Amino acid sequence: MLSNPPINFDRIDEMTEGDADFKAELLTAIYNSLHELREKYLEGSEEQNDTTIQEIRHKVKPALSLFEINQINELLNEGKDILADKGFGKEFIEHLDAFLDAVQEAIDFVKPYIENKE
Repeated sequence: MLSNPPINFDRIDEMTEGDADFKAELLTAIYNSLHELREKYLEGSEEQNDTTIQEIRHKVKPALSLFEINQINELLNEGKDILADKGFGKEFIEHLDAFLDAVQEAIDFVKPYIENKE
């Protein structure tokens, strides 16, 4: 487990300014984006389709930066470099494992906040 949380909740609190409903909506959007990121990244990996990976990377990158979801953001950059240099080989598979672990950690981190609002 990381010493820093996978998502900067201080940043979310700052943005929502104490509005609990807005915070819940924002966390739900982050949660859904993380699920979509994982799904599309896996799809692109299985099909060895770097366009699918590129599209989801571009879609979620602003949110990752805005909410300081740094580990996943860094892993996306790493994956981009690996694909550009070496394609879908062994190094990408190792990257994929680390990436999926990081995304799952972020999902697990947000999930209790989503479940408490349902």
